[in-house]
Amino acid sequence: MKYKFTYKHFLISIVTSLMCISQSVVAKPEISGEIGVEGRFFKDSPLDSRQQGNNLSLYFKPEFFWKSKEKPWTVTFSPFIRVDESDSKRTHGDIRELVFHHAGKKWEYKVGITKVYWGVTESQHLVDIINQTDAIESIDGEEKLGQPMINLIFKQKWGTTELFLLPYFRKRTFTGVQGRLRPSPPIDASQTRYESSAEENNLDFAIRWSRTVGIWDIGLSHFSGTSRIPRFTFGADINGQAVLLPYYDQIDQTGLDLQATAGSWLWKLEVISRNSQFESYNALTAGFEYTKTGIFKSKKDLGYLVEFLYDDRNDPRVTPFERDVFLGLRLAFNDVQSTEVLTGVIIDDDSDERSYFLELSRRLGKSFKLSVEARIISNPEATSLLYPLRRDNYIQLQLIRYF
Repeated sequence: MKYKFTYKHFLISIVTSLMCISQSVVAKPEISGEIGVEGRFFKDSPLDSRQQGNNLSLYFKPEFFWKSKEKPWTVTFSPFIRVDESDSKRTHGDIRELVFHHAGKKWEYKVGITKVYWGVTESQHLVDIINQTDAIESIDGEEKLGQPMINLIFKQKWGTTELFLLPYFRKRTFTGVQGRLRPSPPIDASQTRYESSAEENNLDFAIRWSRTVGIWDIGLSHFSGTSRIPRFTFGADINGQAVLLPYYDQIDQTGLDLQATAGSWLWKLEVISRNSQFESYNALTAGFEYTKTGIFKSKKDLGYLVEFLYDDRNDPRVTPFERDVFLGLRLAFNDVQSTEVLTGVIIDDDSDERSYFLELSRRLGKSFKLSVEARIISNPEATSLLYPLRRDNYIQLQLIRYF
């Protein structure tokens, strides 16, 4: 019988390895984390009668951190659990991090499950490709699943080079039939298909070089393996209901990210070129952020954000950002409560489609934070990926306790 390596097997091997080095780390971990309650409230009733309306959920995200007594080793373990009252698919758990990290003067390595972020722009993160998106957590793609990896980092005068060996692929999470913020028909992840015969066990590779030169922060990357973004075909579930079936291609993606810091100005650029047997395309996001400090003779800082989004496929059925403009404002109160507001809109240059958002956060005392998020989609075209979400405008309230 052919043996199939699974995500559970990977976890067991990592835990076993960490237990073997437990004698060289401190006995008690440093424990921190957060627990939160979240409410989503929708303006309109759902398109599909199977979908629920307003809903509440709870999440728990602790972090355990061990540090070596004598050597430059650390171990981080950060699980994540959410319980949602309406959507069984949104009730889920993940290991965001379970990683052993050795840091030397000129080189370091990480082994285990962790998260890596690449990119500089605000409206979308084209070059950020290592981790899979946890799409049931947030519509903006900011939340990521933990990725199994071996990461080697070499620090030289001419820059930092990182090598990534990614032995297991994480499928993107999707909202269930009863949940909001999903396409129509819904996605059936149980019927996921892959171009690679190894499926989720395909061995992916990535390399990134980065360096700071004067005012410029430069990153050049290449990824080869299973695409983190699926394409979809029509199918049927076990009950004969229409569903979308995810299909993951094998791709090669080369990316460039640049950021220049010039006084109050941040100039930003992300460019990718992606190739697969299905399609090849180029995309970019470019713009700036200008921050005016001490507005109206106060402690507040106001940032102006402008970005241009381009995708040469120029097809709203495969990307909502084929030729769009992002305009935003970032207000930092610089107060004891760390109050911040970020708001913006993405405007489609070819239609009247608009995507508005508002994010507000404020600390309450020493251990609590209140977070408010609102998303509004206006005038989406019938062919747009955002069209199924036209009745899912919402406001989200989140109360978080840190420990």
